[in-house]
Amino acid sequence: MRFVSDEPGMAGEQQGDLVSRLRAVIEAKDEQIAALTAGLEASRERERRLELRLAEMERRLGMDSTDSGTPSSKERIGAKEARRARRQESERERRKDRKRGGQPGHQGTGLHRDPDPDENKDAEPPAECRRCRAGLDGARAAGSRWAQVIDVEVIRKATEWALPGRECPCCGTVTFAEPPPGAHQGSVSYGAVLNAAAVVLTAYGNVPPGRAAQVMAMLLGVPVSPGWVDKASGRLAAQLGTAGFDAAMLAALAGEKALAADETPVNVLDKDAPQPAVREDEEEGNPEEKEKAAAGAPHVLIVRTPDGRLTWLQALGSRRKGDVAAGIPAAFTGLLMTDGYTGYQHLLSRLAGIQQCCQHIIRRCRAVTKLGPGGLQSWAGEIIAILREAHQAVQDARARGSTALGADLLDKLRQRYDEAAAFGIIHNRLRDWQDGNHPGYALGCWLRGYKEQVFLFTRDFAVDWTTNVAERGAKAAKRHQAVSGYWHSLATLARWCRIRSYLDSAAAHGITALDAIRHALAGKPWLPPLPAVR
Repeated sequence: MRFVSDEPGMAGEQQGDLVSRLRAVIEAKDEQIAALTAGLEASRERERRLELRLAEMERRLGMDSTDSGTPSSKERIGAKEARRARRQESERERRKDRKRGGQPGHQGTGLHRDPDPDENKDAEPPAECRRCRAGLDGARAAGSRWAQVIDVEVIRKATEWALPGRECPCCGTVTFAEPPPGAHQGSVSYGAVLNAAAVVLTAYGNVPPGRAAQVMAMLLGVPVSPGWVDKASGRLAAQLGTAGFDAAMLAALAGEKALAADETPVNVLDKDAPQPAVREDEEEGNPEEKEKAAAGAPHVLIVRTPDGRLTWLQALGSRRKGDVAAGIPAAFTGLLMTDGYTGYQHLLSRLAGIQQCCQHIIRRCRAVTKLGPGGLQSWAGEIIAILREAHQAVQDARARGSTALGADLLDKLRQRYDEAAAFGIIHNRLRDWQDGNHPGYALGCWLRGYKEQVFLFTRDFAVDWTTNVAERGAKAAKRHQAVSGYWHSLATLARWCRIRSYLDSAAAHGITALDAIRHALAGKPWLPPLPAVR
């Protein structure tokens, strides 16, 4: 392009200089426009990411225990009340005549009259009429009613044992009788009932030793020290270890056909123990996120039989697959029910199979159905319906005495499952998300990859479709941590796990905590029975 000046008499050299300056101005403008355009694009991209991030935060804020791994104890304020209100509203819509309280035919849980009471007493007859207040002295008897009270008597009792000695006629050595279990020659000690109270308060009531000592003094009238309360648990754990409780539990679990496993992070004050880097509710919602979350932090591993007969809690230094594998009995070759954490997958080389928890899948599907746009994510709701139909079909087959689902029904369920998962993958493959893949795409790929482990409960009725039995076992550690806040070291955590395993399993077999602790202190603890040979 050539610029020609309209001014008369301008030399060619001056015109060239003007053209150069104009070109420099244009180039500077072009650079400025390019920079502004780039800034605008960056701003738009930043705004887009912020919108996605805001949507993700709103999604997380709206999640609760029904659509994520967030335990109910860590839900937002009002979540439980909101669910209760929705249920009550739906019930009122369905049944206008529904009354409050238990419905006809509902078996109550109140107290029942003991047909053979320990003591019978007669109350004084009434002195005046309840209506006209006339005196009732000398009035004739008019039948009788009854009232029963169930209570216990707390009586402090000190028992002193005489330990006779005998002199050997051969060497003259004097041998004294051994004191009973729990007693020590020449000293005063507390008995099995007080030991049981201390252990139950700390292991089940999650009461710190200092407060447990105060409670025992108030209720039982025996002033014990916090140090003794803590040592009571140590003595019980030591007796269980000496009696071989751990080995017996592992042997019993190894003989089971199916087990359920779960793990939960815990706080340990030991300076050598790494601490969790994320919150528990964040890491349990998504198996991929859970695998990344603080793998080196202390955890409690819970292994239970499907019927809850045996409970085995173990203290893990980390959640890495090596530690998790060590927590599963080495001789166990049956079916394992888990919650989607991939740390269990490497055990397939020695296991008969793994069942994925369908309740965790349903939570993830509920979270995806809320994303949209519109009803695009309804495929996740179809997955929920398929799993529930499969579970109901298994229940019906069990009621009929069958051991497997019909081939036609199972094929139809699996086909619907495949179509729904494929829909989720196709329609979310390129959908934007604030970090990584869209949750719908990630869920669809996971469902496709773990299909056989999702449907294992339809092929083998020995496993359940959820790991709820293991999660209920994990509540003990969560509740203890919520009340007490921490364990001092991995050793104290391991001690607590052993005691809880012993008392929970004994209770499932109808043995009271007092009897279980009394036998353990006597060196003869209850040991889990070995299952029948398969």
